[in-house]
Amino acid sequence: MRHRISRGTQVAAVVAALAFAATACGESSTSSSTKTPEASGSSAGGYSGKGIGLAYDIGGKGDQSFNDAAYAGMEKAMADFKVPGRDVEPQDGESDADKIQRLTQLAQAGYNPVIGVGFVYGPAVKEVAAKFPNTTFGIIDDETVQAKNVADMVFHEEQGSYLAGVAAAKATKKKHVGFIGGVNIPLIQKFEAGFVQGVQSVDKSIKIESQYLTETPAEGGFSSPDKGKAGASGQIDAGADVVYGAAGLSNQGIISEAAAKKVWAIGVDSDQYSQSALAAYKDYILGSATKNVGGAVYDLVKSVVDGKPLSGTVRGSLSNDGVGFSDTNPKYKAMTDVVAAVNQAKKDIIDGKVTVKTTK
Repeated sequence: MRHRISRGTQVAAVVAALAFAATACGESSTSSSTKTPEASGSSAGGYSGKGIGLAYDIGGKGDQSFNDAAYAGMEKAMADFKVPGRDVEPQDGESDADKIQRLTQLAQAGYNPVIGVGFVYGPAVKEVAAKFPNTTFGIIDDETVQAKNVADMVFHEEQGSYLAGVAAAKATKKKHVGFIGGVNIPLIQKFEAGFVQGVQSVDKSIKIESQYLTETPAEGGFSSPDKGKAGASGQIDAGADVVYGAAGLSNQGIISEAAAKKVWAIGVDSDQYSQSALAAYKDYILGSATKNVGGAVYDLVKSVVDGKPLSGTVRGSLSNDGVGFSDTNPKYKAMTDVVAAVNQAKKDIIDGKVTVKTTK
């Protein structure tokens, strides 16, 4: 079964400061924007669950990117549907058993849906969903778990990255750009493939620096701003004047280094120009290849509240606003030739004139 993410659910990733309480599976917080201590049971469809359970990926809340986008989707759903939620942090170097325990605790406590933020939750969702067939589970960035009570929320990341490549190619003055991936895995290779194709669609002579911060997530590629900073420094020193990072929390280092060297950075997942933690660097954030993780979370919660839970593959693309390229920086908007090229590329992809590759 295939579902599309609705157009009306673009979510701004605004993160509230929360108090954290330690649990056996890491740090957790019970979100309270609705001031509802327990599920009210008054929402549409007669929802009777305890609320939304959200388990973060590597980097956790505060990454100003992937995890924060998921949290924003949960916050909006809590407010709109008057249901509470609980979000749980990962631990460094944790195992699949830790993730299984975390999801099991959320399901046992009555949270519905229970959402794993990131492909690393694949094995855990598969095991726990089988034990709780009446609970809806969601997993972001993985479509290997096939079950009636699981929604696989995935995206055409290569399409948004293609737009980032077009923007970089039009904005560079040195005909030299860079890509930094957090971890060398197929998911992030999709970002690179789309970016490279987008750059080359504008000018095949542009030089492209490309690197991955680590080979495995456990080495910190998605959670180490210092690694991002070092990677960006090397690419900028080599001559790149636009650097695109697809590295989660590590993007903070990429962006800060680009700003320090006064070159363009391109953000990822959320609109990083609008992130408060990156405000000091925003003048150097050309745009971001966005992924509507918040919208996917929101839509899944809505489906459960409405009594019609999504299941199967839920894929975000340019055509349904599941991915995109943010244009909030006034300096970007003023570059009319860049904006026009990106808008034309988006149209060509939606119209089927351009097919973006998922591998180089």
